[in-house]
This record gives sequence, C-alpha cells and structure tokens, in this order.
Amino acid sequence: MGRDLLSMKKILILTANPTNTTPLRLSEEVREIEASWERSPTARKTFDIIVKQAVRPKEFRRALIENKPDIVHFAGHGGGENGLALMGDSGVAVLLKPAALRRFFKGLQDIFHINCVVLNACYSEVQANEISPYVDCVVGMNQKIGDQAAREFAIGFYDTLFAGEPIETSFNIGCSAIELEAIPEHLTPVLKQKDAEDAETRPIEKEEQVTSQPAVARVIDIPFENLDGQVPLGSPFYVERPPAEKDSFNAIQKKAGLIRIKAPRQMGKTSLMSRILAEGETLGYKSAMINLWDKKFLDDIDTFLEYFCACVSDELGIEEKIDKYWKKRLGSQKNCSNYFQKYLLKEIDKPIILGLDEVDRVFTHPEIADDFFALLRSWHELGKNNDTWQKLRLVISHSQEVYIPLNVNRSPFNVGLPIELGEFTREQVKDLVERHGLDWSDAEVDRLMQMIDGHPYLIRVALYQIAANSMTLDKLLEIAPTEEGIYGDHLYRHLLLLEENPRLRDAMLELVESDRPVRLAPVDSFKLKSMGLAKAVGNELAPLCDLYRLYFGDRLND
Repeated sequence: MGRDLLSMKKILILTANPTNTTPLRLSEEVREIEASWERSPTARKTFDIIVKQAVRPKEFRRALIENKPDIVHFAGHGGGENGLALMGDSGVAVLLKPAALRRFFKGLQDIFHINCVVLNACYSEVQANEISPYVDCVVGMNQKIGDQAAREFAIGFYDTLFAGEPIETSFNIGCSAIELEAIPEHLTPVLKQKDAEDAETRPIEKEEQVTSQPAVARVIDIPFENLDGQVPLGSPFYVERPPAEKDSFNAIQKKAGLIRIKAPRQMGKTSLMSRILAEGETLGYKSAMINLWDKKFLDDIDTFLEYFCACVSDELGIEEKIDKYWKKRLGSQKNCSNYFQKYLLKEIDKPIILGLDEVDRVFTHPEIADDFFALLRSWHELGKNNDTWQKLRLVISHSQEVYIPLNVNRSPFNVGLPIELGEFTREQVKDLVERHGLDWSDAEVDRLMQMIDGHPYLIRVALYQIAANSMTLDKLLEIAPTEEGIYGDHLYRHLLLLEENPRLRDAMLELVESDRPVRLAPVDSFKLKSMGLAKAVGNELAPLCDLYRLYFGDRLND
C-alpha cells in the first residue's frame, strides 16, 4: 500500500457487549470511526486502525502489549467503581476493576507510550481518574451516556483528530457533536490530562490483579424480561438443566418423536418447550406451540377438536379447511386425524413439531381429556409404521399428575421421552447470580436459597429486583414470606387453591408446623409436590423452602 506502518500512529479500538448487559450498537460506532478515517487522505497516511471485538481480559491485555497503540478506544459498558465490563468465557460480564486497570497502565509505561485513551462507557470517569497519571490524556464519562450520544461523540472526536487537530480540540468538537444533535448529554464526556508528579508518587497496591475470573459486580442496565412468562429465546438468563435440552433435541429428530415435560407451574416448562421448537426450526422443521385450553371450547369433544385443528392451522401459517375434511357421519376423532393426515401433514413437506403447553388444564374435563389424549397416543403409534405420521413430533407439557382414569394403553403419558424439571441446583443459582452482575459471597447465595430454595421463578424475581436496585437482599428476605413482599401474588394464589381443598389445606398445615418431614397419604403428597409446595424426603414430605413454611404457617392458622 506504500505506507510505512512503523511510522504511523496506531488506534486500537476495543469493544465488549456481554450477554447480560443491554445491547449496544457498537459495530456502528466502529464503522463510523473507520468511515471518518476513509474520508481523510491525511488520516490514511497518519493513522492505522486496529479493531478487536468482544474482548476478554486476556485479549484486552494482549491487544495493548502486542500492538503498542498510540490511542486506545474502548466502547462498551461501565459500572463506575465496579469497573469496565469485558466478556467472560461464557459471554457474561467480567468487570475490570479500577485499581487493576491502574496497575496495568502503570506497567505499560515501561513498554511503550500511550498518547490518549477514550473510555466510551457509562460512569468511566472513575477509570479515567485512575489511569490519567500514566497516559497523556484520558476521556471518560461522568455519568451514564446513551448509545446515540456515545456514537456522536466518537464521530466528532475522530473527524477532528483525522483532520490533524490536537486531542483537546478533538475532545471539544466531540462534545459539540452531541449538542448539535440536540442530545442533552454534551457535558457527560470529561477530559483528564497527565499529572507528572502524581504519576511518580501514587502508590500501587499489589493485592488485586487483572484477571479473567468472574469477580462480577453490578453491571449497568440489566435487561427487563416478563418474569411471569417464559424466558425469551436468546435471553442471558436462561439456565440449561442437563440433560433435558440435549435429550429433547435428540428426541425431536426421531420419526414420530414424543416428549412429555412435567413440572409444577413456573418451573420452566414453556421455556424448554420453546427452545425445543426453536431447535427444530434450525433443522428446517415447521413448528407450532398451542395453548388452547379456552373454557368456551371445552363443552364437548367435537367443538374442542375443531378449535384444535383451527389453532394448529393458524400457527403453521396455512389456510384452515376444516369444513372440507370434517364429515358428519365420521366421529370427531376420525375427522381430526383425517385433517392432519390428509391435509396438514401433506401440505407441509417437512417434519412438524407440535408443542401442547399446559395440557393438564383439560384434566378437569375428563370426557374430553380421555378422547383427546387417546387421539394423541394413536398418532404416536401410527408413526411407528406410517410415513405420513412419522413427520409429526409431539411435545406435551403438564403440571400435575394425571388424576383422571386414563386407560394405560390409550394415554400419551407413559410413552416417549419423559422430562421432569426440578429446582435449580446451588451451582446454577450461583451462575445466575453472576449473570445478573451481582458479586455475592457463598453465604449470600445460601441465605437466598434457604428462603426460596432453587425455585426458578422465585430465584429470577429475586435477582432481578436486587440487580435493578429495587431492594437489597436483606429487605427482600425480611418481607418475602408476606403479602407485602415481591411474592405476594404467588403466595396468595396458592393459598386460595389450598383453601378450596380442606384436605390439602390440612396436609400443608401439618407440613409447615412440623420440624421434621411428614408421612402423608400418597394422593396428598402427589398434589403438594405437583403444586411445587413440597419436596420428597424419602417417602416423607417437607415444605420446599422457608418461604412456604413461614407464609402458610401463619396464614393457614388464621
């Protein structure tokens, strides 16, 4: 290219956007800087740009030492005293603490000279103050800065720098660029310049190091999710529970595969089902998730099966043709089977995964449940020899034991792959704590689990509230077993269910008033475990956690 790279100034751009932080448009910031460089003939002769994305702590260190840049530009998240958010090996944030960053830049003085560092991250003035004694000048942010404002500052700064102007002028124009776009954050960037005397006299502690260990503290902007529903696909807060995912993904690849997921409510059944269907789509399958237990269609089996077929057609995105395939002289089960075999499975030339969520809601209508579940079982059996039916894979989830008297040879609940979801393990809870950017001791994890065990929904609600600064762990634990706390609705719903069943109410009261596991009648044990209120200890039962022991111990005694 005719350029003397050894005589050119190097700009090293480092970016990081961990999975448990709010997504930033960092690639656009990098493109804008590179576009500014392309537009300037002077810049192309003077500067060389090196870009490293999704940097981990080791890559951060190596990139500076190996490239010896004149200017370092970091774009990503910052948490003030908690540090800059780099990528951990699992994709979640690893925070580079201010003191560790300071010692690193002090050490770099003995290797090469850095002219300028731009920390385009929230609250990065803390880091700017720490490293300013060891580089000529540092740009940091004195508060949170929006994604657009950060990009506008970078554009203004580098447009000016590439025009041959000094750092201070480039900084001023960068701030003006924010203001000219009518963004009220032009006073957020701050410029720190080297204090030679301070650089020589400032003591350096030795107890902390730049490390890739996940010493994670609060990360800015924990993304909000609807905690009452499924964990969205791509969420950084979905916790895998091996071997459930792997076994399920293998099962859907088998002809006429059937998976049945059992767990109490809010334990993650729908989240797992959505991932099974998504995995199928990556294999080129069509998928449909159905939750059609609308009471107005549960009056009789004919109405129900017509509604079922209409919902499946809609989810698969093909025209509903029930009238064409529904024959008056044939029974509704035969009509439904014909609709699938002669229309849906013929119309779509690839495997279809049908997810039926929360099917236990139909258990209270035994006249429908018996025929419907027998129908599903017959489709699974037909798939053993029929090419058309082999295209259909079923995923069924339910919360309760099957209390209705289904014929064992007609039930889909004793065939296929069984998946039973339980509580998170302690290691899984610790992992989720880190994903929320919380720097907790083992004792703090134990305190939370003592109150709510590893119940997925209860854990997620607690960690979100704490990570979002809505309350402290101490406050959460203080009010958790009351209707004032964050679990008030959850507890009250279970209370109403227990009050509707005096026998079950008395069984739960016996559990919470005992200091030891209790032996209950098998049907009561099954129901309390199915509700997620109790756990088995051998052949006996105990409350799942202190939350239920404390709350129901008080309310059931009223």
